[in-house]
Amino acid sequence: MPWLRAALVWMLIMLAETGSGMVREVFIAPVIGGLRARQLGVLVGCILIFVIAWLTARWMNARTLRDQLAVGAFWVALTLLFEAALGRALGVSWSRLLSDYNPAHGGFMLFGLAFMFITPWLTKKLR
Repeated sequence: MPWLRAALVWMLIMLAETGSGMVREVFIAPVIGGLRARQLGVLVGCILIFVIAWLTARWMNARTLRDQLAVGAFWVALTLLFEAALGRALGVSWSRLLSDYNPAHGGFMLFGLAFMFITPWLTKKLR
């Protein structure tokens, strides 16, 4: 399993997601509100993840279903660590961070993480 390549692709995903998040917070959240902007951000994030995974699938070289799901799980784990570390560094409370993962409170992040998990398999399947 090419872990270095999977990590580099994840870094590219996080770079795109961070840029998207900055645009969302500056331009979209003031207009539609923070929660709705974060919900929209999950959809935009899924599109970004899919496009980046699609463009890098051959280079990443995760050939088997097991490898593809391992990459997805690796990305999810790294993303959870990144989100927690960045959120706390920016002074976001744990309750606010966790609310994004709670569908009962309008949080869509679990759906985004589930999509991230299957994306390496999905892009390989659709190629």
